[in-house]
Amino acid sequence: MTKIVECIPNFSVSREQDPATFNKLVRCAESVPGCTLLDAQSDGNHNRCVFTLVGKPQQVAEAAFQLCKLAAENIDMRKHKGQHPRMGATDVIPFVPTLNMTVAEAVDLSKAVAQRIWTELAIPCFLYEDAASGPDRVNLAAIRKGQFEGMPEKLRQEEWAPDYGNREIHPTAGVTAVGARMPLVAFNVNLGTADLAVADRIARAIRGSSGGFRYCKAIGVKLEERGIVQVSMNMVNYQKTPLYYAYEMIKTLASRYGVPVVGSEIVGLLPAEAMIDCAAYYLRVEDFDCKNQVMEYHLITE
Repeated sequence: MTKIVECIPNFSVSREQDPATFNKLVRCAESVPGCTLLDAQSDGNHNRCVFTLVGKPQQVAEAAFQLCKLAAENIDMRKHKGQHPRMGATDVIPFVPTLNMTVAEAVDLSKAVAQRIWTELAIPCFLYEDAASGPDRVNLAAIRKGQFEGMPEKLRQEEWAPDYGNREIHPTAGVTAVGARMPLVAFNVNLGTADLAVADRIARAIRGSSGGFRYCKAIGVKLEERGIVQVSMNMVNYQKTPLYYAYEMIKTLASRYGVPVVGSEIVGLLPAEAMIDCAAYYLRVEDFDCKNQVMEYHLITE
């Protein structure tokens, strides 16, 4: 049976701020046989881009490593500025089992890539989510806390030795997190105000780490060119915390401040089920069975 894995590496660069480096990364992703670049999203405010790769495990692992190498050669984190938290030129490399592949196999793949990144590039790596070496390292936000600027001091703390590498960051490429997980949905909701404090308060209310939805990570972000703010989220389990849960709660909380929701966006790719669930909710479809009632699912063959 053919095995397929998805990989969604995030890089601390954007097409808007550094088109040359962004285009190099795209060409690199497209150059590895057996690996397909499905999507390359870029955000100038975050100064970050998100690639979606799919293919056979070893080919995708090779592409992830080559992209990490290229990012290290072209991105200097000492000069990086952006709205999104980050700790490395290649900030995070998650592997997602997609076809005929188990989570355990994705974990093994992530460990092999992390080992190679340290051995060949001298970039320390942490393992996270299902690949985490301990419960305190499951959450990416906990690993990334302190960001690039605070990471040298953090690595000297007894409990924060990298899973691969020494207790010193790569001087320009920083630190990378590598892991395995179920599909994550990057979901953002835009608010009709320029007041970042409103987005920050809403993000704090809905994220799991501060008592909100367990499978929601959220921060407030300012979209300078549009003069509005955004609640930027990672929905780490769209089945247990559907997108419409977060959307409806944000809309309710925003109304408290007299602020409307003016739009939302999906960054990168997502499983069809995540959007179909939203359609079923808003249409109030009773006893809906996504896998049996959506025609396209019947067209998928093994």
